[in-house]
Amino acid sequence: MTRHRPGRQFLHTPGPTHIPDRVQNAMHVKAVDFASPAFMDVAVECFEGLKPLFGLDEGEVFIYTASGHGAWEAAFVNLFEPSDTVLMPETGRFSRVWGEMGEALGLEIATVENDWRTAIEPDKVEDILRADTAHKIKAVLMVHTETATGVTSDVPAVRRAIDAAGHPALLVVDAIASWLTTELPMSDWGVDVVVGASQKGLMLPPGLSFTAVAPKALEATKQCKTFREYWSWDARLGFEQYRRFCGTAPEHMIFGLHEAIEIVAEEGLDNVFARHARLADAARLCVGEWAKGAALEFNAVVPEQRASGLTVIRVRDDLDAEDIRRTARDMFDVACGGGLALLANKVFRVGHMGDINDPMLLGALGGVESTLGYLGLPYESGLGLAAKHLAETAPRHNAPADQRTYS
Repeated sequence: MTRHRPGRQFLHTPGPTHIPDRVQNAMHVKAVDFASPAFMDVAVECFEGLKPLFGLDEGEVFIYTASGHGAWEAAFVNLFEPSDTVLMPETGRFSRVWGEMGEALGLEIATVENDWRTAIEPDKVEDILRADTAHKIKAVLMVHTETATGVTSDVPAVRRAIDAAGHPALLVVDAIASWLTTELPMSDWGVDVVVGASQKGLMLPPGLSFTAVAPKALEATKQCKTFREYWSWDARLGFEQYRRFCGTAPEHMIFGLHEAIEIVAEEGLDNVFARHARLADAARLCVGEWAKGAALEFNAVVPEQRASGLTVIRVRDDLDAEDIRRTARDMFDVACGGGLALLANKVFRVGHMGDINDPMLLGALGGVESTLGYLGLPYESGLGLAAKHLAETAPRHNAPADQRTYS
């Protein structure tokens, strides 16, 4: 028999994230006939309700019963044919794996090498596109926030680079780790496709992924001859509503999605982004103090490029980041993410995205700080500085609870 541990674990991996009770309760219902109004009305509201969350003025959102990798593949097979060339600037583990998927599907992947500590360099993108006078490159694919590194790249700057080169390439953005933590109004920023998933800022369990598709990309898919069935955007726009899911609908995930959309609408997108920015600032202040002990540092070396939804902390070369992560989880009940690929054992990742508030963040930071002390690592305490920042930037309480905004 497993021995009871008092309290609960603080889940601060960068996905999955904490699921609100309202979302869990919305999913905890009996199955229904997915052709009935009881489900279809909810589903239609979800398809429409997702559009403003992507900042999509015109176009369609497609929902897949899949991880984010499924939406990656959907973008590939709806837009490109084998032997097509796409430009994918490297930013870390997930840009690399996305590129490997493209190669497996027969695409030619052009890339720009990266140190996994800095963002995409738009000037290099522009130079490559200017040199492509034959317009062989069909699209620029970029990761907005690289979950493995904690670095956020500048989407509008990449859009400007494409335009400055006078190149017709589509702009396709993986926003799996940035969606609903960081501003990304795809229509305003000239993004043609955004890939998202359910388990991070959207506050759902893993299991759904999304492609938000603007008109230019919807037109491009008409020319694409790659075979596709489950992933097909065209097939999912059929008259029969069940075709929107290409089979039996994931009813309970859709009920949860509907509730999550309501929660975001109640808070307001601007407040969602401001809350994430404020909590990220508190986390950075804390980590900055820890770093004064010379055992830890930020993986993202440029402060302006540090992500709003997670902070990736690099350890000194003679240390093992997994020791910190395991101890934080097993001794202090704070679950953080580990390092991936080239960053395995070199970093640990503290998520602060989705349904998270001040004491949840302070609890996570406190658990990690206790871990540093337990392991005898040199650090300066940053918890008080984080708490001070949150106190000074908290919403003013002379406003009703449902009208408080972050400044």
